[in-house]
Formats: sequence, C-alpha cells, structure tokens
Amino acid sequence: MSAPTEAAPRLRLGSVAPNFQAETTKGPIDFHEYIGDGWVVFFSHPEDYTPVCTTELGAFAKLEPEFNKRGVKLIGLSANTIDSHNGWIDDIKEVSGGSVNFPIIGDKQRKIAYLYDMLDYQDTTNVDEKGIAFTIRSVFIIDPSKKIRTILSYPASTGRNSNEVLRIVDSLITGDKYKVTTPINWTPGDDVIVAPFVKTEEAQKIWPEMRIVKPYLRFTPLPKEQATVE
Repeated sequence: MSAPTEAAPRLRLGSVAPNFQAETTKGPIDFHEYIGDGWVVFFSHPEDYTPVCTTELGAFAKLEPEFNKRGVKLIGLSANTIDSHNGWIDDIKEVSGGSVNFPIIGDKQRKIAYLYDMLDYQDTTNVDEKGIAFTIRSVFIIDPSKKIRTILSYPASTGRNSNEVLRIVDSLITGDKYKVTTPINWTPGDDVIVAPFVKTEEAQKIWPEMRIVKPYLRFTPLPKEQATVE
C-alpha cells in the first residue's frame, strides 16, 4: 500500500490549512480562494454509493442553511470521480430529501486525502482494487485566516454527528467574538466560561452577572443580544 505521508505537512490545530486545486461537482476550485474570508467545514468520505456516507451527506445537506446563517461554507471529498459524485447526489436526495448544494471534491487518486492525512491505517485491508487506502471520515473546521481550528477523525464504520459539527462551529465563533470559552455540552444561549487570562476584577466589569465557582472557573451568561450565534 503506497502512502507518501512523509511528504505531507503535519496538521495541527492552529496550522494553516494546506492549499490545493481540485475538480468538484461545482467546477474547479482553489481551496484558499474557496475559503475566502469566512469559515469552512471540510469533510471526507471513504467512497461514493456507500451506506453511511449517504446518510451523512444527506444530513449535512439538510443542515447547510444553518451553517450558511453563520457564514460557514461546506465542502466534501470522496475518493471517486466527479461523474460518480453526480450520480450519487441523486441517490442522496432520494434517500434523505436533502439537496446537496455544496461542492464535493473528486479525489480518485487520494492526493488531497494524503495531503490532509485522511487515511485509514487501522485496517490495512481497507483498500481499493489498486491497493490504495480509503479515506476515513475526517472533519476540518477552518477559520477565515485559513487556520485549522478543529480536527475530527471517525472510523469508516461510524457515522458523524452533523449537529455536533455545528455546535463546535458555534463555540468557536462565540469564543473568538467574545473572548470566552464554552463548557461541556454547551449550546448557544447557555452560560459561557470567562477565559482564565481575564482577571476577576476586569471580568466583573465586563460581565456583571458572572458567578465564581472556583477562582479558575467563572461562568457568565452572555447578554441576550449576544447569546444567539449570528
């Protein structure tokens, strides 16, 4: 199984998302140009016409308006041709009722999959007829400065949770905008955590409703006009 991962950049949170050019179901793209000055959720699939992938793309298609409200673009990748993708999109709509309006990258040779290390080494039998490793279910959330802010990897057998991806986006946007962090299971409207670097005296002026559980754990509601992620 050929896998030139040593030539691929090491992707970490905060590193710049590697740029690439590719053919998609919406035409050719330059990835950094596609990101533009907004957020992007970039996610991969093992192969077209597979059951778990079909349910996932249908879910993302139906949730796309919520991502768009937040200024977030979606883009998928599957290790097949554009012609294959186009046929598969019809199946996705039939099964889920959701129209796939975002682009899906054609990556038959796994070049972009290698670039983003979206490969399955857990099961060395998970290869195509040419012995090339299939892609796993990877998710990259990328911010307007082209930096990777979240990396999620799922095995081929496990479908993702599209609502959790949206929740992470909400947390990141809220944190960037108001310099706060979010606790476990947080959703918009819940209390947030005052960032540790903000001193308590300063924090009390900014968030008068702040409650101190521990010196390092301080909760506050956001003002109502701020509580909903735009």
